[in-house]
Amino acid sequence: MSFSDLVEAIKSLSFEEKQEIQLLLRQYLREERREEIYNNFMMSKAEEQNRELKFSSDINKLKQFIEE
Repeated sequence: MSFSDLVEAIKSLSFEEKQEIQLLLRQYLREERREEIYNNFMMSKAEEQNRELKFSSDINKLKQFIEE
C-alpha cells in the first residue's frame, strides 16, 4: 500500500476512527522518541566508560572538539 493509498483510506474513516488513529500515532511517535533517547543515552554511557568523551569549559577547545 502506498502512502497516498493510506491517506485516501484514512480520509474515508469515521471521525472517531480518525481520532483513534491520531491517538495511536502520537503514542507511536512518543515511543520512538523514547527509544531514540534511550539509545543515545546508552551510546553516551559506553563512550564515557571507554573514556571517549571530552570535556572542557574553554570555548576554543569546544570548537576544536566539534571540528574533529
